[in-house]
Amino acid sequence: MSVTQKHLLQIHLDFDSLDRTPQTAAYLEAGQGTPLLMLHGFFGNGTNWLPLMEQLNPQFRCIGLDLLGFGESAKPDIRYDVAKEVAFVQQVVEALQIDPCYIVGHSFGGWVASAYALRYPNAVKGLFLAAPAGIRDDSFAGRYDHLRPLLWQTPIVDWALALAKPLVRLAGQSQALETIYWARRELNAQPAARSFLVDRIRPEDAIDTVEKEIHRLRVPTLVMTGDRDETIPLWHSQTYATEIPNAQIAIIQNADHALPQHYSFEMAELITQFLSKF
Repeated sequence: MSVTQKHLLQIHLDFDSLDRTPQTAAYLEAGQGTPLLMLHGFFGNGTNWLPLMEQLNPQFRCIGLDLLGFGESAKPDIRYDVAKEVAFVQQVVEALQIDPCYIVGHSFGGWVASAYALRYPNAVKGLFLAAPAGIRDDSFAGRYDHLRPLLWQTPIVDWALALAKPLVRLAGQSQALETIYWARRELNAQPAARSFLVDRIRPEDAIDTVEKEIHRLRVPTLVMTGDRDETIPLWHSQTYATEIPNAQIAIIQNADHALPQHYSFEMAELITQFLSKF
């Protein structure tokens, strides 16, 4: 497989104040054949799919997209939501002329993939949803409140973290502080992630989850999840598998949430076996 750099597309979006100003869509590509669009999870980007692209590129034209507000794609100053990500994906699909295509989505990307399939049912040949988000779960409300100070656009937060370093090191919690540093860097670098955390604090903000709509999907669907996933509860994946007609679910043993990065071989096997039935 040869993936050396991200390709850049210029597309036009018609929402908020963008007024069809050209926006950049960044993606990786490898392989030939049937197009397989890959949508990453929260805090991610298209490079998360490199291990799976290595497995699948002999059979597919693998396209690892940076979603709007993530990675090297455009980061306009807007209120991000799933509908805007769907519009972004549709413009990329049109520009790359890959309609219809298969879509594999991980976590947040699984939410976007299913919403895209609902909006453009004839543009999707099949869905592979890896630990998909997008199911309303009121227990999530408040779960990320502790991250809110990391969203503050002020150097005071950075000064406080720097001052805490010696104490944290003495307490043997350096790894925890590094995780906080990483989260702040990612939240500042990815406005879509920051927007979702700011705008989705309350249960009533979950207005675009898809659990009430996915019963309308009619595309072949495989749901994959790990039995040690501590990010997306198993019942979320089971809801997708139950509500989407004829969907199948596969539980990967001893797997956590990072399926594309750490369990690409298992995912590739499941995808290949699933498609062999059609």
